[in-house]
Parts: sequence; C-alpha cells; structure tokens
Amino acid sequence: MHLFEVIVVLHVIAGATGLIAFWAPIAARKGGKVHRRWGDVAARALMIAGGLAIVMALLSLYGPEQRLPMIRDRALFAGLFGWMMLYLGLLTIGFADYGLAVARYRTSRVELRGVRHQALFAAVAAAAINCGAVGFHLGQPLMMLVAAIGLIAMATQLFYIWAPSVAPRGYVHQHFRSLLGMGISAYTAFLSVGLIRLVPDHVFNPIIWAVPSIVGVSLIIVFTLRSAPPRKVSAAPGR
Repeated sequence: MHLFEVIVVLHVIAGATGLIAFWAPIAARKGGKVHRRWGDVAARALMIAGGLAIVMALLSLYGPEQRLPMIRDRALFAGLFGWMMLYLGLLTIGFADYGLAVARYRTSRVELRGVRHQALFAAVAAAAINCGAVGFHLGQPLMMLVAAIGLIAMATQLFYIWAPSVAPRGYVHQHFRSLLGMGISAYTAFLSVGLIRLVPDHVFNPIIWAVPSIVGVSLIIVFTLRSAPPRKVSAAPGR
C-alpha cells in the first residue's frame, strides 16, 4: 500500500469519527456533559482529518505519482483536489480550533488575539485567496464560492475578537457557527475523497458539493432565529 493510500485510510477513519460525532452535540442539551464530550471528540477528530487532507493535497500537487489518472483534466484536478483541498483542510482546522477556543475563553478575548490563533487566521485567509484565484483562472465558480464563504467567516470571527465590546453571551453564537462551519468544510472535503471513487462521473457536479453548505447554513439560520431575543411589543396608544 502506497503512502497516499495509507493517508486516505487514516483520513477516512478520522473524518468518519468526526462527522458521526458531529451530530451528537447538535442534538444534545447545550452545555451538558454529552454536548461537551462529543463536541470535543468531533472537533479533534476533524482537525486530524483536516491535517491529513492538507498532506493529501500536497501529495496531489507535488507527489511523484499521478493521482487519480482517470481524470484527464489535470489543471482542474490540481485546482479541486490540490489547492481547494488544501484550503478546506486549513479551514476545517481553523473552524475547529476557533470553536473550541471561543468557548474556553468565554470571559476574555485576549487569548484569541495571541500569535498562534492569529497565525492560523492568516494561513486560512491566504489559502482562501489562493483557492479563489485558482478558481477564477480555471473558470470554476465553486472554488471562488467556497473561498468567499471562508473569508466572510474569518472576517466575522476577527470582528468578534477585536471588537471593543461584545454581548455577554456572544461567544455562544461564535461557538455554534464556527463548529457548524467546521462540519460544512469537513463534509465538503470528505465528499471529494469518496465521491471520486464512487461516482467519478459526477465528481465535479456543483450541486453535490453544495449540499453540505446548504444544510449547514440552514442550521445556522434556524439557530440564529431561535436564539434571537424576543421583540418587545409596545403598548397600544391610550393604554
């Protein structure tokens, strides 16, 4: 078994563990023991899967062997399975790391302004810009779209970190959205590994790749609406 195949197997094991555990904290009572335990398992497993995705992307771009020879458009292959996979791996790690950190430092944002967290933001942003640029060159709106989503998410997180003041429970929204973003990026990257082997004719189908984003964004909208404070109804005139 070649190195690439070994990494794929490890990636599948870590990714499957994270993607299955991902739903437990969503269904469990927020802040409870199950929520914390399985949320931590999902985040750490997907961080490992993201790291392995980065290695696979680099091997696809610079490895000695031609990966997936059934794909004849090598420029498109390098774009999706190289640069976009590299970006999605970093994005998954960034979302998971931020989601855990923002809950850990819920009473202080000073730690989030440290070099380690800010360096990870910079790495994700650089990978997103490169992914979008390669997508523009290849005429692939899918790559440009996922790059834009990541940049917008990073911008909102940085705004929370550096804002002069935030709502007392603002970290809850940041925690939920970032870990859902982790799931979106992980499912998108995970599809690219299995999809090419199961249905290679549809591997570049944008509808299939868009499914994780549609589900994830829908959950974010539902959570935002449910957690929004109730609107105050003003008393009728004369009462």
